[in-house]
Amino acid sequence: MTESTPLSELPVAIIGAGPVGLAAAAHVIARDMKPLVFEAGATPAAAVSAWGHIGLFSPWKYNIDQAARDLLEPTGWVEPEADYLPTGAEVVADYLAPLAATEQLRETIHTRTRVIAVSRVGKDRTRTPGRSDTPFLVRTQNSQGQIEDHRVRAVIDTSGTWGSPNPLGEAGLPAIGEPSAREAGLVTSPLPDVLGRDRSQFAGRHTLVVGAGHSAANTLLALGRLREAEPGTRISWAIRGSDPASVYGGGDQDGLPARGALGTRLRNLVEAGHIAVHTSVTITDLAPASDELTVTGTTPEGSVSLDVDRVVPTTGFRPNLDFLREIRLDLDPVVEAPTGLGPLIDPEHHSCGTVAPHGARLLAHPEKDFYIAGMKSYGRAPTFLMATGYEQIRSIVAAIAGDQAAADTVELVLPETGVCSADIGSSCDTTPAAATPAAATDAAATDAAGCCEPSPAPGKGPAAEAAEIALAPEPESCCGSTPQPVTLGIPTGLEHGRNAHQGT
Repeated sequence: MTESTPLSELPVAIIGAGPVGLAAAAHVIARDMKPLVFEAGATPAAAVSAWGHIGLFSPWKYNIDQAARDLLEPTGWVEPEADYLPTGAEVVADYLAPLAATEQLRETIHTRTRVIAVSRVGKDRTRTPGRSDTPFLVRTQNSQGQIEDHRVRAVIDTSGTWGSPNPLGEAGLPAIGEPSAREAGLVTSPLPDVLGRDRSQFAGRHTLVVGAGHSAANTLLALGRLREAEPGTRISWAIRGSDPASVYGGGDQDGLPARGALGTRLRNLVEAGHIAVHTSVTITDLAPASDELTVTGTTPEGSVSLDVDRVVPTTGFRPNLDFLREIRLDLDPVVEAPTGLGPLIDPEHHSCGTVAPHGARLLAHPEKDFYIAGMKSYGRAPTFLMATGYEQIRSIVAAIAGDQAAADTVELVLPETGVCSADIGSSCDTTPAAATPAAATDAAATDAAGCCEPSPAPGKGPAAEAAEIALAPEPESCCGSTPQPVTLGIPTGLEHGRNAHQGT
């Protein structure tokens, strides 16, 4: 592309090659536009690979985007069994890697390439005249440190939250000593492979898991299994709340059997005394000493200290907005999501099953043709439906292509079922239904309660474009009976949102 290339002929930049990012690229191609995908990891879906040992709560039939399917089918790709619950590694091997390798996508994806800034050509955020008709400038840096500028017509940020985890300390700040503890490897990734590649870090050692969401539950269950094989393994669990019961979820009331079973297994481990639970803990200090760590916190009864070998931080994620400083964003001051979306997903009042499908209009910023989609679009909010991400992308790409009617049409209706996690950066899995018969195929295919990205996502991912995930996949379908509000965990199917809660 040259400086004289018309704006309409420039590519659409997509930041992140996770499930939502690759779906975005597929939709861009379906609209006869050119995608340009930047992935910081060594491979597409690198964040998903990072938690590849984890199983999804939802079966394959809800994890594949329709536009992606349209690219894959002519290649001889065999769609996985619809009701099988895959692991993250299987999602990559059987879906995302083949998708990234299609003729239409493989030359558009630039791995080991991190986006370090987004702006407008010749205009910082203060310059208005002619702004909407000016190409975006996307600055990238590859693994060799080389910096390159790219001119594009639109930008879709699907980078997730996986790469920007929340700190362990109070008030949204790192605990004293936390940065050095992370650098030393004493604070692990949010979803370590306890029973696989990371086993040596935990076997016969003392691990503290911090957090009260499904990521915490997954790690605790894995450590419980490791303890059976390695009796010297000790497990501690610190939460800020006064009762771990909220983490156990809905059990057999959960619309997703695999997720309900997750909480039941965790409850059994705690009640058997295999996990030492520390409640109402606020971590204030991490003091590394050789290959171990002293963790100090406050409780209503006073100070507490634990000597541990590793800390697993399952405290959620937040969006990385640093590289968007020159873009005009309109973000909710609480959750850092688009302003119109923020009140619907506030973590203090959020019920993920009742967040309506939404698209380009709700996700738009003052910066024309710039969008944040996927897990990152939810900012610091705790739960995200992959189905919502696919609907976001379908609408966004239609808007960029100038098809506002399609962008404004809602093609997905989410039922009010399931139990939401309180784990920021994860995904609330439910079973969507189509709004109309014509949309049924698209809705069923594009609805996914899988991961993401990060993100950090791992992001993420994002989370990943991150998802709520189960340690051991269950063979049941995620389709529940007639959706009913549940009474354990964060209730879904109920009126929610900041405005509704406050009666304004």
